[in-house]
Order: sequence, then structure tokens, then C-alpha cells
Amino acid sequence: MMKHTQLMLHFGKTVLRHLRLLPDLSKEPPRPRRAAGKRDPILEKLSIQLLRGAGCRGLDVIVRWNPRLRTTAGLACWRTRTISLNPALIEVSPSEVQRTLRHELAHFLAQHRAGRHRIAAHGPEWREACRDLGIPRESRCHNLPFKRARQERKHFYQCRKCNATLARVRPVKKRVACLKCCRKHNDGNYHEDFRFIQIPAPDRLAA
Repeated sequence: MMKHTQLMLHFGKTVLRHLRLLPDLSKEPPRPRRAAGKRDPILEKLSIQLLRGAGCRGLDVIVRWNPRLRTTAGLACWRTRTISLNPALIEVSPSEVQRTLRHELAHFLAQHRAGRHRIAAHGPEWREACRDLGIPRESRCHNLPFKRARQERKHFYQCRKCNATLARVRPVKKRVACLKCCRKHNDGNYHEDFRFIQIPAPDRLAA
């Protein structure tokens, strides 16, 4: 009886040991992560030099080539300190790469100078930063020969204070306030009284 019990215990341990080695088919396989755009160390060094020349030190910037960009020349994400560039810029000209890089760096420089205050994306702070980065006549939008897909704006929002309207292709996922009212009534800081609220589509644009 003792030998039989020991044999069963040994068999049970062997089965459990093999089961641990088998993959768990009940769980979904992990989804592959989307590959991030390739970093450009040369443009990153150039960015640091340009920012230092404008009096901005200690701001590290990541520059990536993003193949997912189609109609946008570049994007600047202040939260991650990342600039994304459209690879199609290389086919246009090297000078266009430099101009777009400075355009996006101007967003970082303007926000760095403003601190925690909210500023307009292409307001006077940004225009001043453009001058300091060597592109004094920069416009807010590019006129490059990128194919643009027309997208209908289906989501509309309105400021509860001044009734300014905001139209977006995709729904706004975070709280956004009217910058004009925040500047006028709250020293440029966010306030719930000026938050955009969703409204029905205007009659002239409604389907």
C-alpha cells in the first residue's frame, strides 16, 4: 500500500511538471506592438544646438521618422518631448526637413518659456520662438504636395461662456476649455466654467 501511494504521488508530480511546460492555450497570444518610428540622432543633436542657440538649455528632444504620417509634415508632443516627422519630407528637400524640424521645435521652445501656462498652438509665443529659431516668416500650415483626404467633422463642442464653437473629426476624449475665456477671466489657466461641452451638429452641417 505504501509503495502504491508513493508511486501515485510521483506520477502526479511528473504530470504537473509537464503541464507547467505546456503553453496556456486558454489565454490570447500577446498582440505585437506597433513599431515606433526610427529615431534620428543627427536631428536630435541639431535640435539641442538650435534650442541652446535660442537660450533654452536642458531640454532633451526625441526626433522620429513616423511612416504613419500621411498629410502632416510634422507633429510635436510636449508630454513625451517627441517630434515626429513625415518621411516624405526627405523626397521634397533637405531644407524642408530643417524647416519642419524648426517649426515643431518652436512649439517646444514656446511652451518651455510659458511654463505651466496654456498658450495657443500657433499664437504669438510660437511666432516669437520661430523668429529665434531662424524661421521668422513661418506659417502655421505647410503647402507641401502631400495628398490630403477630406474628412467630415462630425463632433461639435461649445464654450459655455462665450459660445465659441469647436469642430472635430474625432471626439474629444479629455477636458478642453476655451483658451480665449481662460486668458480673459482666469489668467490663462484652465477653469471648468469655460470647458467645451458637446452640442448637436449645426443645421447647415447636420446630415
